[in-house]
Amino acid sequence: MTQKKFDVLVMGELNVDIILDKIDGFPEISKEKLCKDMTVTLGSSSAIFASNLSTLGTSVTFLGKIGRDNFGKLVVDTLHTKNVNTDFIIRSGDYSTGATIVLNYDMDRANVTFPGAMECMTMEDLTGEMLSQARHLHVSSIFLQPKLKDRIVKIFQLGKEHGLTTSLDPQWDPAENWDLDLPGLLPHVDVFLPNRKEFQYLARTVSMDEGLAKLEHYANAIIIKDGKKGAHLWTEGQLITAEAFLNENVADCIGAGDSFDAGFISQFIQGKPLEQCLTVANLCGAINTTKPGGTTAFESMEKIRAIARDSFSHPF
Repeated sequence: MTQKKFDVLVMGELNVDIILDKIDGFPEISKEKLCKDMTVTLGSSSAIFASNLSTLGTSVTFLGKIGRDNFGKLVVDTLHTKNVNTDFIIRSGDYSTGATIVLNYDMDRANVTFPGAMECMTMEDLTGEMLSQARHLHVSSIFLQPKLKDRIVKIFQLGKEHGLTTSLDPQWDPAENWDLDLPGLLPHVDVFLPNRKEFQYLARTVSMDEGLAKLEHYANAIIIKDGKKGAHLWTEGQLITAEAFLNENVADCIGAGDSFDAGFISQFIQGKPLEQCLTVANLCGAINTTKPGGTTAFESMEKIRAIARDSFSHPF
């Protein structure tokens, strides 16, 4: 078997997050509000996933598009510090790097995103040479990347043709059209990772059970993130629910779902049982909430183990 250079190739959006905390109320038209704290950091679900997956000991490379600007430099520099390979990142002089303004309110938040270069990546940016160097393909935030969304079935077909295992976290659809061809797509996706609301909207059903019944003939493994209720794993006609690791002192929930994904895929690519993947995913999602931002809690494997032990009594 040919040795692969990378465990995981992440194909997704790249942007910075400008996070505002301790805000004096909600925004109102024609009024100005103040906040007490601001953080400018690496954003995007795909990049948070890649960074935290790398910290968990997985070799990761990234395919995305940024501008030739200061935000783009921040993105690449931060990925470098997390040991994520950036050789495949495309730096364009025609577009600006995307940015998201995050308004934090306790356990919830409101986001406003300028897509910039992330809207401009196409399937043609993904080459056979890239795929040949990885064992697993992960795609995230497909609705923020319309040119990829239009070819998403073909992208996953291509990944499978090159012998990769695959995963997809669709994330929220800002247009709320939820127009993915799930019957055509899911047979090529080994691990499908929506949250509960996203899953129900994508399946066009009013309940999780109804959605699973609708898609059971197409899907391989569906993992549904369900917040404080934990997460649900459906595979081979069976539904398993794993309880959440609850954190009573939440810093914020930015990136918790992406850290969940990182935990799951870190185990999946090692061939671990799916129930074990689910437990580690729940733990990583909870660890994420102990520090602000999407990557702060994932400083090193040593720190991750310490948080798991001290905050959640788990011998990670």
